[in-house]
Amino acid sequence: MAESKNLTAQDALGQEAQARMLKRERRANNVWNKLKRNKTGMIGLVIIVVMILIALFASVISPYDPNEIHPLDAFMKPFSPGHIFGTDQFGRDLLSRIFYGARISLIVAVGGVIGVLLGLIAGYMGGIVDAVIMRIMDGFLAFPFVLLSIILMTVLGEGLINVIIAIGIGNVPSFARVVRGEVHIVKNEEYCNACRVIGVSNARLLFGHILPNAISPIIVYATLNIAGAIISEAALSFLGLGIPAPTASWGSILREGKSSLTKAPFVATISGIFILITVLGFNLFGDGIRDVLDPKMKQ
Repeated sequence: MAESKNLTAQDALGQEAQARMLKRERRANNVWNKLKRNKTGMIGLVIIVVMILIALFASVISPYDPNEIHPLDAFMKPFSPGHIFGTDQFGRDLLSRIFYGARISLIVAVGGVIGVLLGLIAGYMGGIVDAVIMRIMDGFLAFPFVLLSIILMTVLGEGLINVIIAIGIGNVPSFARVVRGEVHIVKNEEYCNACRVIGVSNARLLFGHILPNAISPIIVYATLNIAGAIISEAALSFLGLGIPAPTASWGSILREGKSSLTKAPFVATISGIFILITVLGFNLFGDGIRDVLDPKMKQ
């Protein structure tokens, strides 16, 4: 009798230990813990978080109004009294303009949502709907991304909203193709067929089952695509087609610094460094997310 009780207690302890082990294993294998073990992804995440915080709290941490002009303080060098990054040709504080410019660069990077919706519809519906949507997307893809953005900005005119529209439309075709391909694969899985059999509506099947299971490559692509959107905004502003003066953006600061490269190279250099670091951060984070979410990648 005592032996049976001891065996029962040992079994219970063994089951409890096994449950704890399985719990630790699940915890170790979740996305966040995998990402924490990915040094590349974590470096990228830290850069992104810092840039987002700068953008959110630009009005709090900026020492000056970014558009405040002081002609007598023009082209003050970095680390001058009261101006860590120096000033531009109008005596405006570069640190403040860089901080406010981060807002513009991150805001314009949110395009592509329409492409996700079109890709979902095309991949799920198939047939003539798929053919029509994707042929329109192919027409957009016939234009290089930057060229298409330039054409749209020429038609729409300057302004933040127009920049967001131009870059968003430029991103639609590539997002649509990526999402469509994933939806084509997922919609034929057994659980989707089972949902159809029990009468699940198309909207619920699409947004409740297909999209969540196709989201991994979309997240990876979106993360990497943000870097391209930031560069596109900088390119448009550099060409004078983006954010109108005197609004601060990294591209406009770069353009303004172009005319003073010999006299004050730091104006363009500082803006270029922030663009480089931000783009690098999104690329590193995108690579890390890809490694974590792709089951074929070894963790």
